[in-house]
Amino acid sequence: SNASFAPEVIEIMTAAFEAAVAALPEPIHLSHIDILAESILRTADSGERDAAALERIALMELRLAQRR
Repeated sequence: SNASFAPEVIEIMTAAFEAAVAALPEPIHLSHIDILAESILRTADSGERDAAALERIALMELRLAQRR
């Protein structure tokens, strides 16, 4: 999508992304980072503005993707 976000929303998304990546076990795989980023972008685009919720949803989506 060509979503655009206000600077304050980008700050929230960045905080959520950094927290989600920090929660990953080592070694961190690029594919996991991609899933987290895509989830946060998609969830923020749908209107979510809580960093903790964005982080939780991204980590949950990553766990689900790993089960496939």
